[in-house]
Amino acid sequence: MPDKHLPMQRRPSFPVPQNNPMAYYLGLDTSNYTSSVALYNSQNHQIMQRKKLLPVKQGALGLRQSDAVFAHVKQLGGLVGELMSQEQVRLEGVGVSVRPRDQEGSYMPCFLVGELVAESVASVCGIPLARFSHQAGHIAAALFSAGQLGLAGKRFAAFHLSGGTTECLLVRPDQHQIFSVELVAQSLDLKAGQAVDRVGGMLGLPFPAGRQLEMLALQSERKFRVRPVMKGRDCSLSGIENQCARMLKSGEPACDIARFCIESILAAVDRMTEQIRESEPNLPVVYSGGVMSNRIIRERITEKYGGFFAEPQFSSDNAAGIAVLAMYAQTGGAPG
Repeated sequence: MPDKHLPMQRRPSFPVPQNNPMAYYLGLDTSNYTSSVALYNSQNHQIMQRKKLLPVKQGALGLRQSDAVFAHVKQLGGLVGELMSQEQVRLEGVGVSVRPRDQEGSYMPCFLVGELVAESVASVCGIPLARFSHQAGHIAAALFSAGQLGLAGKRFAAFHLSGGTTECLLVRPDQHQIFSVELVAQSLDLKAGQAVDRVGGMLGLPFPAGRQLEMLALQSERKFRVRPVMKGRDCSLSGIENQCARMLKSGEPACDIARFCIESILAAVDRMTEQIRESEPNLPVVYSGGVMSNRIIRERITEKYGGFFAEPQFSSDNAAGIAVLAMYAQTGGAPG
């Protein structure tokens, strides 16, 4: 069944044009994990969203792109229909994620499904269509969830940790793309979400394993002091999988293995954040992506550095940020 989230209200700190107070903006995101659709009400700043994980066979660590495309084709239409039936909606614009990141060559076929649906909706309704990256959607969703949409017109740092990305970006306002991003730190090998899913797989957890691995780790009473492997601001996470495999082979409890995995990712994020803060102490930092919904990581980073975190339903893959960006693209309300 689709995840059903109650509407959440946040008030951005920039003025929203009032000449069309009931304007709704539709967002679509078809990642390699989740089909997601969202509506943003620009009058009361509510988000309504529906999303559904792509079906993955037990023991598998993800989907082939052809299978992901087929799954989106089967379930995206139902999600759109369910969302649009909630109340009388007059769409003013539609946004869609069409690539993983805002860099040359960034491409995944699964995003074509969302783009096709968005093009059809825009054509039939006669409304503008705006295309964004999946990563930009994560950043916007984090800003919305944290009540920090005002940062969209300013300079800030954004961490994005997911199954395909472990990066820290320097974000600046951009009149065309809303966000202009510069990569300042990243994982040089395994991504944080990959580490979570691979360790979860070896422990028999379903894919994606983030939520179950967190629950397992919270049962551990063991304390780990992990020294991250760094090369400048960049980190290396490949050793996490190998160390967890050795722990499993030696018979250590599953909860301790899960805890070590999460503590290792936390250590890398901690050091990357520390280096960003050393160079620019007053730079706001935003954390997004499914991995950053982990309670252990979130609480430790918040306690030490502060920063702004998306709530869990806006950390995992979602179309909420894309819907907000669609409004920005049409009204020009953020950068400047």
